[in-house]
Parts: sequence; C-alpha cells; structure tokens
Amino acid sequence: MVTRLVLVQKSIGSRPVGTTKFNYMDDFNDIKKDRQNLEHMPDQKLHQVISFIKSGIRILGYGLLLYNLPVAVGVLIFSEAIGIIEELV
Repeated sequence: MVTRLVLVQKSIGSRPVGTTKFNYMDDFNDIKKDRQNLEHMPDQKLHQVISFIKSGIRILGYGLLLYNLPVAVGVLIFSEAIGIIEELV
C-alpha cells in the first residue's frame, strides 16, 4: 500500500528534482522571457491552415483509391510532402 501511495503521489504532480515549491513557481511565472521571444516562435495560424489543406488532400487521396489507384497513391504521397512542409513552418 505504501508503494502504491508513493507512485500515485509522484504521478499526480511532482516537481523536478532539486526545486522547491517557490523556486518552481518563479520559473512558472517567468512568462516575460517567453513573450519577448515570440518572433522566434512558429506561426501557429499558418501551421493550422497547412494542416487543414493536408487533411483535405488526404481525404481526396483516400476517396480516389476507389477509382484510380496510381493517382490516389500520388495524391497521398503529395499530402505527405505537405506534411513535411507543415512541420517546417
């Protein structure tokens, strides 16, 4: 029972080793540093738009599997290329 309690306690919300509660909260509240580096962050809106386009092309590719296998495979490979571009944005 003691082992189970320790495992549950660790999984619920343990802090990183070597930090106190107050030190951990200072790191959590230091959002100014993150907000100053927003120009280095990826563009979330563009990532979402490319993801929706990729999903539409995939749906089209799977629908084409019923009619023309070589074209469907080409469309699905193209959607994977768009997925690579999506991750680079």
